[in-house]
Amino acid sequence: MIKVGIVGATGYTGAELVRILHGHPKAEITVLTSRSHEGENIEDIYPNLRGCVDHSLSGQDLDKVISISDVVFVALPHGLSVPIVKKALEAGKKVIDLGADFRLKDAEVYKQWYGLEHGAPNLLENAAYGLPELKLEEIKDAQIVANPGCFPTGVILGLAPLLDKGIIDPKSIIADSKTGLSGAGKTPTDINIFVECNENAAPYAVNGHRHRPEMEQELGWVSGDEVQINFIPHLVPITRGILSTIYGGLTSSVEAGQVREIYEDYYSGAPFIRLLDENIWPHTRWVKGSNFCDLNFFIDKGRNRITIVSAIDNLFKGASGQAVQNMNIMFGLPQDMGLKFPGLCP
Repeated sequence: MIKVGIVGATGYTGAELVRILHGHPKAEITVLTSRSHEGENIEDIYPNLRGCVDHSLSGQDLDKVISISDVVFVALPHGLSVPIVKKALEAGKKVIDLGADFRLKDAEVYKQWYGLEHGAPNLLENAAYGLPELKLEEIKDAQIVANPGCFPTGVILGLAPLLDKGIIDPKSIIADSKTGLSGAGKTPTDINIFVECNENAAPYAVNGHRHRPEMEQELGWVSGDEVQINFIPHLVPITRGILSTIYGGLTSSVEAGQVREIYEDYYSGAPFIRLLDENIWPHTRWVKGSNFCDLNFFIDKGRNRITIVSAIDNLFKGASGQAVQNMNIMFGLPQDMGLKFPGLCP
């Protein structure tokens, strides 16, 4: 059994990791940490786990966490992962960071977007970007995996096959994403309390979202060229899910059948990509509670443009489910072990 430690187990992504790993046939949770709920039981914080997960929450004694874990999941805000990653590496353990600290390869870009000096810039190149559909071989051999952000997951999966083939202009891309409230975390703010978000939809970070450089970095790697994305996120009154509608100019005239074949070839063997039939468009509720990404596209021949739509669950494929998928790959298990089940519908 893979012995698993989760640092930051009482946030939404941490709790989702607990729920997923409880049912994983090859994983055993050995330690859960929480600064705000030390000494309490996880089932008292998340009653949905009652009768399934009986585990007390410890403080963040990193030496203890690492000594009794084969892999450590770090589910903390940006800026807090570096000490844990360093200790895990020193002990020869694997670590999956669900935060942002190891996603960007350039420490100056990280400082620009996150407002912090990176604590271990020398380790950035060692971290595999944990999007299995693009970086499978890197993840297999990695000791550090940087789990992707939720918005980048849906946008990159929608665009990668087309940029790989050079049929979309890399400087023409617009991505419009709608996200559920769980993406904002548990701490109440003016934008995520009920009276502010109910019956309301609103854009945010219009002047630049932190996930944009992550998208441009990884899609630039795919295309071999600089990628520029006009990315605007919107908050909508649902609990879970991200729907991304992505627009781009085509570099040549292509038929829908050709594009469909490109997607099918690129994602051959990817167990969590579902390319929907023509005129069937992704819905967030079809992927809720699952690790699937649903995709479809439309070609506007008159304007020589393409529209791509993707849907993921932000807490699952956009965070914790993808992290478990990465764990499976790192330990030589099937990608879909403990993850292959349909979403909750209705």
